[in-house]
Order: sequence, then C-alpha cells, then structure tokens
Amino acid sequence: MYDLIVIGGGPAGLAAAQAAYEEGLRKILVVERDGELGGILNQCIHNGFGLHYFKEELTGPEYALRFIRMVEKTRIEFKTDTMVLDVQPDCTVSMISKEEGYQVCEARSIVLAMGCRERARGAIVLPGARLAGIFTAGTAQRYVNIEGHMVGHRVVILGSGDIGLIMARRMTLEGAKVLACVEIMPYSGGLTRNIVQCLHDNDIPLYLSHTIVDIKGKNRVEQVTVAKVDDFKKPVTGTEFTIDCDTLLLSVGLIPENELTRKAGIPVDERTRGAYVFDNMETLTPGIFACGNVLHVHDLVDYVTLEGQRAGRAAAVYVKGDQKTENLRMMTLKAGKEVTYTVPQYIRVSGSADESAPVFFRVGRGILKGAVVVQAEDEKIATFNREHMSPGEMERVALPMKLLSRARVAEISVSVEDTSELLK
Repeated sequence: MYDLIVIGGGPAGLAAAQAAYEEGLRKILVVERDGELGGILNQCIHNGFGLHYFKEELTGPEYALRFIRMVEKTRIEFKTDTMVLDVQPDCTVSMISKEEGYQVCEARSIVLAMGCRERARGAIVLPGARLAGIFTAGTAQRYVNIEGHMVGHRVVILGSGDIGLIMARRMTLEGAKVLACVEIMPYSGGLTRNIVQCLHDNDIPLYLSHTIVDIKGKNRVEQVTVAKVDDFKKPVTGTEFTIDCDTLLLSVGLIPENELTRKAGIPVDERTRGAYVFDNMETLTPGIFACGNVLHVHDLVDYVTLEGQRAGRAAAVYVKGDQKTENLRMMTLKAGKEVTYTVPQYIRVSGSADESAPVFFRVGRGILKGAVVVQAEDEKIATFNREHMSPGEMERVALPMKLLSRARVAEISVSVEDTSELLK
C-alpha cells in the first residue's frame, strides 16, 4: 500500500511527489509512460524556463533535471516505461510494463499529472489531400530535437500556439524557410515574447483571421491555399492565395489527457477539459488530486510546478488525516464577463488570516488595460488592476481567505472590466 501514487513524471508530477515527501510521506510511487522522467520538457531545448520559479533562464531539460535530482535524493519510487490503464475511486491503480507485466497497486491518495496532448488534423477537419509532410508541431519538435530528423525545408504553420511559434524559430535555425504562420483567430494563441522572438525576429509573416482551405500535392505536400475568414470563421471567397511548401505543421491547441479521469468517474469541467477541483487541487473524488496541464493548459512551466506542489502537499495532509473539511464552507467560483474559465471551481473557505486561494483564468479577448473583479452577488469584494491581458496568456490572482470569509454567499464570480475603453 502506497501513501501516494503520482501518475505522470513530468514537471507537475515531480513537483507533487517532492512536495508530498517534504510533508512527511515516504511510500510514494511515480508512474511515467515514457522511458525517462521529465515529460515534454525533455524535447523543449530552447531557453525561457524557470524565470519565475528559479529566477534564472533555463532550457526545458535543465529545468526538468533540477527536479529529477531533487527526487533522486529521496526514497521516492519510480516506474518508467509503464502505462497506467485504470484508476479507481478507491485509489487503486492498474498499470502494465514490459519488465513487470500487469500490476495493480493500492494507495491512500493519487495525484493526476498526465499532462496534455496536441489536437491533431482530424479534430479540426482540415480540408485537402492526405499527404506526407503534415505534422503536429510537438511531433516535429521531437523529431528535430531528440531524433535528429529534419522534417522539411519549406514550412507553413497553421495555428499560433506557443509550440508552433517556437518551432517556427527552430526550423529557421536548422536552415528551413518558414513561409508563414496562419491563425484563424484575430489574435495569436501564444505568449507575446514568443511572437516577437520567434516570428518578428525572423521576419516570418503572421496572418491573423486566416486559415488553410486546401492542401495539394502528389505524395507529399506541395502547396497550401490560404484564405481570410469572416467573424464566423468562414472563409471569404476571393481572398485565397497559395503558398508552395513541402511541410505543414499544426499548432491548433492542446487537450488535457483525461481519459483516466473520466474512466474513474471523476467529474470534468467541459470548459477546461480537466477535473473540477477545490483550491487545494483535490477533485470531487476524495483523495484524488489533479495538477498541471491535465487540469488546464498552462503557458508557463513555473505555474505547473506551483500547482504540483500544492497538490502534493494537499495529498500529504489528506493521507495524514489532517484535512478537516467538514466544518468549512464551500464556495463555488464562476467565470464572469470576459473570462473563459476559472481554476479552481470550488473554494473551501477557512477564514485563516495567512492563507489564500490562487485562482487561474484566461480572458476571451485581448484587453489593453483592465481590472479583475471578484464579485459576490452585487458586491465587489476584490479588484486587481491588470495590463495587456490576452487569451494566449494565463492570468493569476490570489484571493485571501480572510476576505472570502466575509462574503456570506455560496457563489462568487471572477470578471474582467475593460478600463481601456473608459480612457478613450
């Protein structure tokens, strides 16, 4: 019987295991389906990681190695090349590996940290021929950075998520010609710094409110047709133009990997595609916690780490029997105006003067200057000023428990007011 089983050995899982160990748990198992720990960071050889958490700039493998070395100094057990098949609400985990075969392990708590996967061509119904030379951006990243295989020489990227932007720069550095980045939305889905460093610095054009309407070629991609879209995302006739290329990379979104979560009967929020959670990262199934990209898609690994640590500490509190939730008032957190989702969705209000609930959210459109408003019915209980909010960048506020305890309501909302319009 394990105290804790962590499913996923990426940044979220490693942070959760380390935090639980520091809180006193000793029988901890981390299960990772890849051959080594570190998760997706192992193929992210560019820098820009760790600025918030470590206060220095690291590559993805360097960031992962910091945590791998931390956990290797502990008595935490690891199983790599091991696939989890099933999770039960009683914290029973079924898994299989080549070396040990089929196993069933029992635990007192579980942390779900399976990460996310890329949305593939079939999910967006991309028209045109089915040809060689079409890759998701993450797959291309693995081929180039880990396998040492150049995927193409004349490249078009559909979508402007961070992985796509980073691969635009990476392919350029490897000698390819990146001809365009095409985005169906009127704004980019990536971080501003990646737009500047990856596209602008390499003179790669970004076509907003455009999409690909056809792919042509014999055996491999030879040409794509791009068209402008209207406010309903429909192609505008007469705006088409063609680009001769041999490779198309898809950067059209990430999906939290929650098949195990759903099979376990854990309720999932269809907005985030991750589990509903309380402020301590506990799902609606007692003893099972979730963190990182399996919960909602992050743009910074530093926040993934902090979420993992919060989940790991909470799992330790649960296992030791120190979690006293019976007398705590539960508050529902809703997404209000201009906000697409919030995590967590529920807060247990403790009233402690030194505790706060971190809340993550995204806005639905770009806002130059705004105010994040936390509201209980008709009363504003907190306001946070923000500048340059965009859908591609996750926002975070901390709600003091002492403040929440004064709001004697069952539901509060997080909204954004566009104050830039008031300045005109």
